[in-house]
Amino acid sequence: MRRMRNLLVGAALAGSLATGLATPAVASASASASASVAPSRHHFGPYYSNSSESFSHESYFKGYWYKQSGKYYFAGDLFDRHRSDRDYSYVWFRWHDKFGRFHQKSYKTFGRLHFNPFQFKRDFDLRVCEGRTPTSGCGGWHDVF
Repeated sequence: MRRMRNLLVGAALAGSLATGLATPAVASASASASASVAPSRHHFGPYYSNSSESFSHESYFKGYWYKQSGKYYFAGDLFDRHRSDRDYSYVWFRWHDKFGRFHQKSYKTFGRLHFNPFQFKRDFDLRVCEGRTPTSGCGGWHDVF
């Protein structure tokens, strides 16, 4: 009788340990299944400057936008292919923010400039320029969103 009782207690203890070990795995599997899926990225570009140089020496921009939690985000990279001419590569952005206000801004680089995701509301356009001033050697405006 004592041996039977020890066997039952041992089985119960082993079962509770097995259940305790399996519960976190089941919980983490169900948590990862219910986690939100990464947003879909909409890639665009590359868009080039309109310089008189050969195609391989032009500045260009490529990037992506995505929607997450009802908000739109934009990110990308500006590249200068011809650093030896000491001309800057410029990218111009124009967009409406989450309050509906219009913005226009330019950035420059001699090499590569990365833009981390930032929020916009609508009408996101860009153009790429190359030269000594922000408005020299510009390509046309591109409607990204």
